[in-house]
Amino acid sequence: MKVTTADIVISAVRPNQYPDTQFPEIALAGRSNVGKSSFINKMLNRKALARTSSKPGKTQTLNFFLINEQLFYVDVPGYGYAKVSKKEREAWGKMIETYITSREQLRAVILLVDLRHSPTEDDVMMYDFLKHYQIPVIIVATKADKIPKGKWDKHAKVVREKLQIEEGDELILFSSETGMGKEKAWSVIDRMCK
Repeated sequence: MKVTTADIVISAVRPNQYPDTQFPEIALAGRSNVGKSSFINKMLNRKALARTSSKPGKTQTLNFFLINEQLFYVDVPGYGYAKVSKKEREAWGKMIETYITSREQLRAVILLVDLRHSPTEDDVMMYDFLKHYQIPVIIVATKADKIPKGKWDKHAKVVREKLQIEEGDELILFSSETGMGKEKAWSVIDRMCK
């Protein structure tokens, strides 16, 4: 997809704040610091539309990015971050669950994992949660440029096995530095939104 316009439209915490449109939505989930903001910026050809931070846990709302007046990316708070209170984490969990399980416009969730490490228990839980609700999942393994090319297959195998990725679910190796995986990610997203 050629991105001509991309803007953050609203940050929502409740269903009555979600945009009132029928545009398809693609949610982005992943643990804090996995590179969600960098992924968004790379995919949308923008330097700082989604704010990247060295401090994990910055996203605390559902952020709706409108792309080309025809599609939304919805950035959800990162999980697995210890420095917020248990109560806050539970509130985020409820907010994310409400959105994912009740939003008709949601076409798929991009689950971002760090290719350098085995997926965490939180990653496994999120994948299982999405499968339970029969939400299409696209797994994007970030930071591929930080691993030698010869080891990509080995690392991808670890991700596949740990998440127990079901047949038909895409695993895309991605680098926000080099743009690797960007075209493939767009083609899968396009297919999901048709």
